[in-house]
Amino acid sequence: MAPVILFLVRHGESTWNVEKRWQGQADPPLSELGVAQARSAVLRMPTGFEQVVTSDLARARNTAELLAAGLGLPLVVDERVRERYAGPWEGLTRDEIETRWPGMLADGRRPDDYEADEPLLERVLAALDPIEPPTIVVTHGGVIRVIERHLGAPLGRIPNLSALMLTREGTDLVAGQRFDLCGDGGVALEAGG
Repeated sequence: MAPVILFLVRHGESTWNVEKRWQGQADPPLSELGVAQARSAVLRMPTGFEQVVTSDLARARNTAELLAAGLGLPLVVDERVRERYAGPWEGLTRDEIETRWPGMLADGRRPDDYEADEPLLERVLAALDPIEPPTIVVTHGGVIRVIERHLGAPLGRIPNLSALMLTREGTDLVAGQRFDLCGDGGVALEAGG
């Protein structure tokens, strides 16, 4: 039996991406560019998927709606694949965070109510585990980075409308290549991209 393929896609550009604001579980919409990115990504998606699963947050859900409609696939909303909760940092820029919490970003520290990697990973893996068919999962950059770290493939920041291919070998997920769905034809990104 062939491995199950999961294609984790980061949503298109949101209005807060433009403003460089931490989003977390806040719910800003896609920007005009984000809508265009999602429409363009339909043409660059690999084929063979049977459904689209999405976060309930507007930027991911709207991206997924455009992908699902363009690909003729059913859409399932699952709040477990939403971005981590960033507590009091949601809505702030890096400069605003540095002013209010000096040195925390540089030291890798987070506020007390910031959702840690372990509970985020637990809820996302619980959502991915029962997925059977080859599936596109529209989610968020923080979710994809936590999965990559968990699988030993930390590649850093993931651009809007980029994706990570996962295969399932037995009960194990295996990280594959990243893909740029807005650039030149869905090409795989190099490590660090």
